[in-house]
Amino acid sequence: MSAPRRILVYGVYGSGKSTLAARLADQLGLPWYPVDDLLWQPGWVEVPVDEQRRRIEEICRRDRWIIDGAYHGWRDVPLARADLVVGLDYPRWCSFGRLLRRTVRRVVTGEVICNGNRESLGSVLSRDSILLWHVTAFGRARRRMRAWQADPSGPPVVLLRSPADLDVWLTGLSGPV
Repeated sequence: MSAPRRILVYGVYGSGKSTLAARLADQLGLPWYPVDDLLWQPGWVEVPVDEQRRRIEEICRRDRWIIDGAYHGWRDVPLARADLVVGLDYPRWCSFGRLLRRTVRRVVTGEVICNGNRESLGSVLSRDSILLWHVTAFGRARRRMRAWQADPSGPPVVLLRSPADLDVWLTGLSGPV
């Protein structure tokens, strides 16, 4: 297989989508478009779904890209154009543990995430907490990735079950395209 030119990285919150997308961009010489930067305005104001879709369509029309997520209002767009879907299908304890560590670090350091936004103790304890999103989205994300892999009409899907599997897979990838 030649090196993919259009890659969708998918997984539940905290699985490492953005970290992997950055590594793939570096290793393959592809442009990476962080989804959070496209979906969130300052003050954690969500971009309207029709505008999200327009932004994703614009990116996916290009010949080369990596995006690190696919959400309800436009998931079909990258799936229709991707050469490869990389699914981070880690056990819940693994992705939740990563998410918890990352969230605590961000709250303590005040790290800027996207478009000037930061996580806060209030956001972590709210009904919109990313930790709660993980709990409610985990099963759906896992079923979705596995269904994509089983669908012969869609793009090829590589499901990685552990960080060790990811390391082995990355070692086998070709260089820049």
